[in-house]
Amino acid sequence: MIEYRNLRVALLGGGSVGAQVARLLLDNSEELANRVGASLELVGILVRDVDAERTVDLPRDLFTTDAETLILGADVVIELMGGIEPARSHILMAINSGADVVTANKALLATHGPELFAAADQVGAQLTYEAAVAGAIPIVRPLGESLGGDQVNRILGIVNGTTNYILDRMDTEGDTLEEALRLATELGYAEADPTADIGGYDAAQKAAILASLAFHTTVPLASVYREGITAVTPAQIESARKAGYVVKLLAICERLVDAETGQEGVSARVYPAMVPRSHPLASVHGANNAVFVEAEAAGSLMFYGAGAGGVETASAVLGDLVSLARRHIAGGPGVPASKHADLPILDIGRIVTRYAVTLEVTDEPGVLATLASVFSDHGVSLALVEQSMTPAQPGTASRSAVSATATLVIGTHEATEAALAATVTDLDANRFVTNVASVLRVEGA
Repeated sequence: MIEYRNLRVALLGGGSVGAQVARLLLDNSEELANRVGASLELVGILVRDVDAERTVDLPRDLFTTDAETLILGADVVIELMGGIEPARSHILMAINSGADVVTANKALLATHGPELFAAADQVGAQLTYEAAVAGAIPIVRPLGESLGGDQVNRILGIVNGTTNYILDRMDTEGDTLEEALRLATELGYAEADPTADIGGYDAAQKAAILASLAFHTTVPLASVYREGITAVTPAQIESARKAGYVVKLLAICERLVDAETGQEGVSARVYPAMVPRSHPLASVHGANNAVFVEAEAAGSLMFYGAGAGGVETASAVLGDLVSLARRHIAGGPGVPASKHADLPILDIGRIVTRYAVTLEVTDEPGVLATLASVFSDHGVSLALVEQSMTPAQPGTASRSAVSATATLVIGTHEATEAALAATVTDLDANRFVTNVASVLRVEGA
């Protein structure tokens, strides 16, 4: 039996992920020791209630409510509590005590990442977070290390399993959003309060982390443009299908050149978008996640897999733990986060993409020509127009007394978000337009 140095590991949080991390640490202790060159001793699990029922059978004497004693006695601290406080204070305590830290806390990193990384750099500690972005999918280390010598230009990510499940059901089964959400809740994909998921907040936090890492620039969460999926309708899904697209909630991180100033900057945004069915992201079904990376030298890469789940996320946590433990044994300071580029964050109005605009208009001569001129006035050129007739419903209010309306789906060539927004404002005020039914961006085409 090889004699190994002992590393003391403290686990903060005993929920679905934390319980699986603890189980794997205990069950695979010998194999992990061989990989690391040191024994990884789980010295305690911080919980709110030591007597609460657990989903995994773990030794009761590991559970504690004494955070300070547990943290200050550890070489490595794994934070899986979630939320901002007390997780932030616990991580700072661990770092200042000389411990390395593994976290899966996307909300904390998106809001207090610079503070935590600065604290780690000051004392030479390491802070890793592979599990914070896409569950079991390895994306943080590939962006930071494998592509560290390349220039990442763009990231398109499906990084929220709940919304992908809902949109996939709407596309493949014809569900309404409410029906798909109800099923997602029953299956455990959605929380009792699904706002963070369907509102795009969870994906925005991950976009901030990915953009900061990929572009070596601090991208605050407040700078991430966000739209959720609550306004996505079956009609939009069906219209996208007929045109050869599928609707996905995307986290988009992009290196751009501002057309007005010529200045290079970055954009981070989250919104539902139409993706061509030929694009690899279109085939991501169910609650899975995928991150599509476009790099200068490496070209296009896609990372795909489970974006959530206790044991799946635990895999990413343990990967970070093994990496930290090896560094701890080798000695030397941790590797600081690279933020040297310090690129400006560009406003959503500066992005350039294509759009699909659905309008309900009065059925009378000259409508299309008039609306085409509205687009033209703002420098937005049309790529295609599709029209269908909609008989008027008795008793419905309308801006016009005509007996029928038409639905126009107008696809554009590339335009800035600012130009498209100005176009939509004018369309909404146009006498021929009874309703701007939807505006969807087109990505990945």
